[in-house]
Amino acid sequence: MEKRLIWISLAALLTYGILMGKPWETNGQPLSHAMGAASETKTVKLQLKQVHTGNLLLVNAATAVPDIGVLSDIVELASQPGMTDIALANNQIRLSGQVAERLAELAAAARKDGIDGLVINSGYRTLAQQERLYEEEGAESALPPGYSEHNLGLSVDIGSVQGKMDITEEGRWMEENAWKYGFVLRYPPNKTDITGIKHEPWHFRYVGLPHSVVMQKQNMVLEEYLDYLKEVKSYQTTVDGKVYMVEYYPVSENTEITLPANAVYEVSGNNTDGVIVTSIMKGGGAQ
Repeated sequence: MEKRLIWISLAALLTYGILMGKPWETNGQPLSHAMGAASETKTVKLQLKQVHTGNLLLVNAATAVPDIGVLSDIVELASQPGMTDIALANNQIRLSGQVAERLAELAAAARKDGIDGLVINSGYRTLAQQERLYEEEGAESALPPGYSEHNLGLSVDIGSVQGKMDITEEGRWMEENAWKYGFVLRYPPNKTDITGIKHEPWHFRYVGLPHSVVMQKQNMVLEEYLDYLKEVKSYQTTVDGKVYMVEYYPVSENTEITLPANAVYEVSGNNTDGVIVTSIMKGGGAQ
């Protein structure tokens, strides 16, 4: 009963954001109207393997990185365009290519705001690299191979040349702005009982838009957000003029869903029992 009351309260907060007209939430229209749903629809088939792929995969001490969940577009950041606005601890740091693009946008924005002391210390790690780190630092500081988000290619450790991230200008800027580019502070200080990981002010996880926006505004970590999606099933939001619809579906073999014909969508599993379909609408007020 207590958990259900929490989700009801969160839903109420989202509704408050809608009514107050905040840019990260919806205009308050029912989904069928706001998303331009009409007679034209398309059927999308969801595969069971999609539960274990995508930007919203839950990975923690109890939920391992699936083999098919590791991003296939891993690149060396030193070779990527736009990375001149942020320092690299070494030229071997790798990350997903799509994440690197958003990271470059973040770094450019930071530089524009006068923040020029950010440095990337770690990105994607192979299982072998994670095993060496685990053996060197132990369970207090590292997760075993296969249970670290760094094994996905979606997480990056960002530090400051000025000192510790929790006391520097760079750290404050990241906390206040990273979510605008699809990144979330994965292990905040007040959520250790949920994440199982102590505060890591340097560890940022890419989840993409609009998820990072809602997680930031509602003070949710990934575990809470995925539970929230399972509870409410769907929500609509507007971010930077784009209208998004986010829906959770439990998935078994041969699951089919119906979307508006004009929706551009992407699918991410939660790595446990279902997928999240994020649709971006064309027309109907979307840019």
